[in-house]
Amino acid sequence: MDFKDKLNEYIVLLECNAKDLAQSSGLSAATLSRYRSGERIPDNEQLAILIAGMTVLANQKGITGFSPKSAEKDLATFCSNGSSFNYEKLRRNFNTLLTVLSVNVSELSRSTHYDASNISRIRNGQRHPADPKKFSRDISEFIVRRYMNESKLAIVAELIGCPAKEISNESVYCEKLSEWLISGSSGKADYTFDFLKKLDSFDINEYIRAIHFDAIKVPSVPFQFPTSKSYFGLKQMMESELDFLKATVLSKSSEPVILYSDMPMEEMVKDPEFPKQWMFGMAMMLKKGLHLHQIHNIDRSFHEMMLGLESWIPLYMTGQVAPYYLKGVQNNTFLHSLKVSGSAAHTGEAISGYHANGRYYLTKQKDEVAFYKRMANDLLKKASPLMDIYREDIQNKLNAFLMADAKARGTRRYILSAPPVYTISEKCLRSFLHTHLIQETDRQKILRYASSQREYMEAILAHSTVQNEIPVLTKEEFSKFPPVLSLSGLFYEKDLPYTYDDYSRHLQQTKEFAESHPNYTVTQTNKNAFRNIEIAIHEGEWAMISKGKSPAIHFVIRHPKLRSAIENMVVPIIEE
Repeated sequence: MDFKDKLNEYIVLLECNAKDLAQSSGLSAATLSRYRSGERIPDNEQLAILIAGMTVLANQKGITGFSPKSAEKDLATFCSNGSSFNYEKLRRNFNTLLTVLSVNVSELSRSTHYDASNISRIRNGQRHPADPKKFSRDISEFIVRRYMNESKLAIVAELIGCPAKEISNESVYCEKLSEWLISGSSGKADYTFDFLKKLDSFDINEYIRAIHFDAIKVPSVPFQFPTSKSYFGLKQMMESELDFLKATVLSKSSEPVILYSDMPMEEMVKDPEFPKQWMFGMAMMLKKGLHLHQIHNIDRSFHEMMLGLESWIPLYMTGQVAPYYLKGVQNNTFLHSLKVSGSAAHTGEAISGYHANGRYYLTKQKDEVAFYKRMANDLLKKASPLMDIYREDIQNKLNAFLMADAKARGTRRYILSAPPVYTISEKCLRSFLHTHLIQETDRQKILRYASSQREYMEAILAHSTVQNEIPVLTKEEFSKFPPVLSLSGLFYEKDLPYTYDDYSRHLQQTKEFAESHPNYTVTQTNKNAFRNIEIAIHEGEWAMISKGKSPAIHFVIRHPKLRSAIENMVVPIIEE
């Protein structure tokens, strides 16, 4: 017997139809229909709503044979079938698969006939597929139909741990992928989490000291090399990258630089010296005051994409780099590179899978530079911003963005390093600031900020739901790394650490805020994943990474692949 069979038994017992039960419980007729057909199984919260609706009907009809406790016990048995099935592994593998292949969820929904909203809830753990084996099979069949080219096969083969030639047969491909979704392990690091951890610990002042940025002097001696030169093989290709940086830094031009490449990076970064020399050359360009337009190639393996972003984050924080990307899947046969400054142009070409057999070309000839400059500007016109970067000098633009977004409906989720400033009472906040001996000017600024954040959150909660994930720390954990008051939106870089009592009080007030706001929920995590960053997610729209200090900065990401990776990142949850 399944959940659907037991539910239908209770409908007969209550002498009602599906419409009656839907109305008494407040569930939609469509949702109840899916429960009855076995397409969906309710979570604990929805089961409680369903039992409450049954109880109302039993009382109205005077049916003495119905017991809410017995009904809950009977139905919960089927809802908790997950005790013998690892739904969490399926959820994680499903998310990983969609992320690394950049699967369009709308297309997946249309093709498999699973509601997009249902897929979203399965991805974030709010719902389990009624038949996980069938679900895995349906997903696998879609992937096999849609992703059979050489590059995608290689990604899937690496993910499920088998040679690509082993899954060149469609039926074998489907069988192995379906089996992996249910029980496999990718053996992959969580690249998103690793990236965010590095961002969390990044200190631009330490970085500047490490590369001796303040001591860098931009040389004025002309760079001596032929007017044009071709480079072959990986070693020469790395040399050409560095030669372009030298030619740009040592020229008199202060024109912006446009950079694009879809060449693979992993082989180059294995060289112990190249990444250091490349980063030094980039630092030299920034020291010279040049503005860089970096067009990223997102159509590469997820690992490579995160690896590239990791190396660019320090540069983004200077405010001199604008990141872009090209929409749509790029050509999977030919590889290209195009980098142009005011005085030099660098191009590259190769066949996918044969990078080392390609050619890089560097030129300083004016007519060639002018040609490549026009081409680079045309490419930039086709590019879209990869992320919006807000520093203190444009705080007003960040505030305007958030005010406008507060009017938009949609689920919000926040991964926080401390309770939000809008849940602390003004009295407690004043006492907290007084204890820290904050000067009156800063005190008023912080109080106004807390008030504006409360207004902002109230505006969202009037029409949408908000979930906060907040760490609940033991005294021992707290003493090692005391959390600080969250003021990243104020660009206030001084640490204002809590005492354990302050933190417990603020956490309690956050719970009270949740009790008084039905659309607001708090999830307690048993780990403080980050200390200097917080993550805000407007599901399906954008994800914002906010860094509190060193420096205070906000990255608003809309690119579907990156946003989805952040949306589906999981922080350990306390079982309540």
